[in-house]
Amino acid sequence: MTNDFLKYQAQTSPYPLGLEISHANGSYIYDTAGNAHLDFVAGVSACTLGHCHPKVVEAVQKQAAKYMHVMVYGEYSQSPATDYVKLLAAQLPHPLEVTYLVNSGTEAIEGALKLARRATGRSQIISAKNAYHGNTMGSLSLMDFEERKGVFRPLLPDVHHITFNNEKDIEKITNKTACVILETIQGGAGFIEPQNGYLEKIRMRCNETGTLLILDEIQPGFGRTGKLFAFEHYNCTPDILVIGKGMASGMPVGAFIASSEIMATLSERPKMGHITTFGGHPVIAAASLATLNELLRTTLLQDTLAKEKLFRKLLVHPKIKEIRGRGLMLALIMDSAQTANEVVLTTKKENLILFWLLFENRAVRITPPLTISAKEIQQGCTTILAILDRL
Repeated sequence: MTNDFLKYQAQTSPYPLGLEISHANGSYIYDTAGNAHLDFVAGVSACTLGHCHPKVVEAVQKQAAKYMHVMVYGEYSQSPATDYVKLLAAQLPHPLEVTYLVNSGTEAIEGALKLARRATGRSQIISAKNAYHGNTMGSLSLMDFEERKGVFRPLLPDVHHITFNNEKDIEKITNKTACVILETIQGGAGFIEPQNGYLEKIRMRCNETGTLLILDEIQPGFGRTGKLFAFEHYNCTPDILVIGKGMASGMPVGAFIASSEIMATLSERPKMGHITTFGGHPVIAAASLATLNELLRTTLLQDTLAKEKLFRKLLVHPKIKEIRGRGLMLALIMDSAQTANEVVLTTKKENLILFWLLFENRAVRITPPLTISAKEIQQGCTTILAILDRL
C-alpha cells in the first residue's frame, strides 16, 4: 500500500484493504505486482458486466469523443440519456415511466425522499430497521443504527422505523405517512428477502393510506437476482423506484423513477425542485445504455439463477450455516463473525476478493459480475472451502 494513498486520500476506516491496482478485465483485478485477483464482489455489486466490458468501453470512448458535459441536467436534449431512459421505461411496469438521472445511489435516495414529500404534502417517512440506503444526510436519517449516525445528529426529522417482514408493523403506516422506503432485498442486514407476501401487504397498506412506496433497488437491480429488477419476484410495483450501482457497469450513476404525474411535482412550485449539474452525463448515460442493451440481448439474466445453483451446490461446509439471497446477490452466513473476518482477509492473500456486509458480521458477501463463468465460480469456491478447512 502506498504511503501517498494513506496520506492524501481520505480513508473510510483505519484498515483499508489497500490493494494497489494496475488494471482490471472480466472477472479479474490485477495488482501492480502482476497478481490476478478473482473478483467475487464486483465493486460491491457495481460492475454488472465485469471489468472493462468491451461494449461499455466502446460506448464510453465513442461518446467521450463526441461531447461530454455541456449543460446542467434537464436543459438540453442529449441522445445518450434520452435513449437510455426510453429503453428503461419500456422494461418497467406502469406507471414507472419517467426517470430522473443523478450521480449515485444515495443522491437518488435523496431525490426520491424529496419527491415523496412534495407529491404527498406529508412529512412522515417510514424505513426499516437494519436498512442501508446511503450515507448522505437524508439517506443516513433512514438508518436505525445509532453507532453510525449518532455523531451526525441532528438528522432528518419525522423518520420512523418498522421491522422488515414483521406484518404487525405494517399498521404503523397511516394517512400521515408520506412514504415507506424499503430495500427490495435488505443488503447490509444480511441479504434478507421479503417473506409471505410481505411487499404485497406493504403495497396494499400504502394504497389504503395514500402513502407512496419507494423500493430501493440500488443493489439488487439490473439482473443481479435473475430478473432485471428484484421487485418482479414479489408481485409489488413501487410508486418510486431507486436504482444505481450496476446500471452503468462500473461508472458512477443513480436514478429515481416514478409516474409522470408524480415526477412533475419537482418541476414547479418551486421550479427546479431537484437539480444536479452532472446528472444524465452523456458518457455515463452511454455506459448505462450499453449495459442495459447487453442484459436484454444476452442470456445473462437467466444464467444468473443457474450460477446461483452452482454456488449453492459447491459451498457446502460445516462452517457455512446458511446461504442467503438470490441470484448473484449471496451472503454466506458463517458460524461466527471471526470465521467471516478470517475468510475475507485470508482469501485476499490467496487472490480471491470477498467482502463483508454492514450489519451482519457473520456474513461474507458474494456478488460477482453477472458475466462470471462456471469455471471461475468453481475456482473461487475451491479456495473458500480450502480456507474453511484450515480454520
